[in-house]
Amino acid sequence: MIKRAALLGLLPMLLVLFSCSGIPERETSSASMPFHPDGADAEPGRASVDSRSFGFFPSPPELTIESVFETYKVLGDHADILLYQDNVPWTDFVDGPDGDSQRIEELTNLRTLAIREGLEPFYVVDPLNGLNRREFRGLPDGWEAAFGNPRIQRAYKNYVLRLLREFRPRYLGLASEINTYADAHPDDFPNFLALYTEVYDAVKAESPETQVFVTFQWEDLNNLWPQPDEPDYVPGTIKWNQIEDFEPRLDLWVISSYPYIVFDSAAAIPEDYFTPLLTKTRKPLAVAEGGWISKDFKHLKADPDDQIGYLQAIDDQIGHRLAFWIYLLIRDIDIGSYAGIIESRDLETLEFFTTVGLIDGDGTPKPALAEWDRIRLAVGDADIGDSRKTGD
Repeated sequence: MIKRAALLGLLPMLLVLFSCSGIPERETSSASMPFHPDGADAEPGRASVDSRSFGFFPSPPELTIESVFETYKVLGDHADILLYQDNVPWTDFVDGPDGDSQRIEELTNLRTLAIREGLEPFYVVDPLNGLNRREFRGLPDGWEAAFGNPRIQRAYKNYVLRLLREFRPRYLGLASEINTYADAHPDDFPNFLALYTEVYDAVKAESPETQVFVTFQWEDLNNLWPQPDEPDYVPGTIKWNQIEDFEPRLDLWVISSYPYIVFDSAAAIPEDYFTPLLTKTRKPLAVAEGGWISKDFKHLKADPDDQIGYLQAIDDQIGHRLAFWIYLLIRDIDIGSYAGIIESRDLETLEFFTTVGLIDGDGTPKPALAEWDRIRLAVGDADIGDSRKTGD
């Protein structure tokens, strides 16, 4: 059983490709990215139906310039937002937030392209390896891999502040699926909590309107992945403490979810699978990552209708409380295109997600794309009286 599911390690390669593409820069500012607060009449913790944002990771099916441009064009037709989940360029920011950094230049170029397609960038700073949550990504030689390391603390905080000052994002994540790191490194996790508190306060001091969060892996939070080394492992028992440890410094509760790892079909997702979130917090919710494969892979069974069931499960159970919803891929990826630049062990993990996209690799829309568009474009028809949507 894998510990982690995502394409988070792909962004640096995409950035390198894009930075070489010769796109002319255009003057942009945070003013072009308007803040859309919930309506004044919205009840506490409820996202207005017409203010919800829907989007994807911008990972292209192939690592080519043509594929990048085509992906952004397609995203412009089916999304409002993009999530850039980026690792920390450690050496660039260990001494301060204001130095030169190629990573910032690359993100600036990508932001320009996103805005031209009518897409708003969100950001998550991810110090860990997105395909193996037990380890950091890209640490310089000789750096201790722990959040208690002062150099890691400085570089992480400085990079967050630089992103904030450059882009003034509406939403800013400070870690991805951090509960999986808490499982793997319980002794170091308190060091991250202390660092998060410090960085959260620094962000709010400069930009009170920016909504700050970390994300939590929902299947792992529910103890649905075997954890034989955890003495308190009880399948199906939600580890709420791993979220509550961050309170009150969470502006919204954000999860990722790949239920196909634990359920044989989308029809097997319990009707109350996501609903415990509704009664545990009155804050807005969000999905920052997730999806369902459309083809069988190894021991996992799937078909395109499962993708529809997955989307409907989230929308039916917690859709009315979502501030934003990120689906992993708009289009399936060609694993061969990434084979030369990802370590073999990570490539094996990545293969579990190659058919998560809502469009086939050849460009043919899957049935779930129409359902995604229907949910995204639906305005004002949320039935608050529905028994599946109670608990506020």
